[in-house]
Amino acid sequence: MEGKLIIFSAPSGSGKTTIVKHLLATNPNFGFSISACTRDRRGRSEQNGKDYYFLTPEDFKQRIDNDEFVEWEEVYTGAFYGTLKSEIQRLWDEGKHVLFDVDVQGGLKLKRYYGDRALAVFVKVPDEETLKARLMGRGTETDDSLSKRLFKVHFEMSFQDQFDVILVNDNLDEALKKAQKLADDFIYESKVPPKAVVI
Repeated sequence: MEGKLIIFSAPSGSGKTTIVKHLLATNPNFGFSISACTRDRRGRSEQNGKDYYFLTPEDFKQRIDNDEFVEWEEVYTGAFYGTLKSEIQRLWDEGKHVLFDVDVQGGLKLKRYYGDRALAVFVKVPDEETLKARLMGRGTETDDSLSKRLFKVHFEMSFQDQFDVILVNDNLDEALKKAQKLADDFIYESKVPPKAVVI
């Protein structure tokens, strides 16, 4: 079976990482795409080739010049993140379908690059108040950082109609079931819902 990609993108706090982790834990034929980045490792727990591919800025730029990335972004000055083509091929060579947990811009770039081999899913919460409550519930946000995150949310929400599916995460159990059905339909039956359908 030809390898496929399922891309989950969302504003922070929408639950995309929880959905991706669940799908990885329950589907042995799924593999997670490890991103490359130029930031330092956080503590001793992060491992090269497991959490990220940690590259120097010079190496990252050289790989950009060599056209080795499907998508990449300079998140802020000198801090690069991206998806290596070789990483996707590695997972396909292992007979796996590739799952992504990426930002909205990266998700759309992946979809454009891989076309029909990719399903792009935008995860969102029912309303801004729910999202605000989730972000505040993490206990990691200051008033200033919360304001910046919500500004970014409005920007990211403006791209939702460019995705194949908009998955509303108002009940996690239901959202996990919907995500599994989307994955199964796409991988085994090549079904893609009508553009930007809300489920």
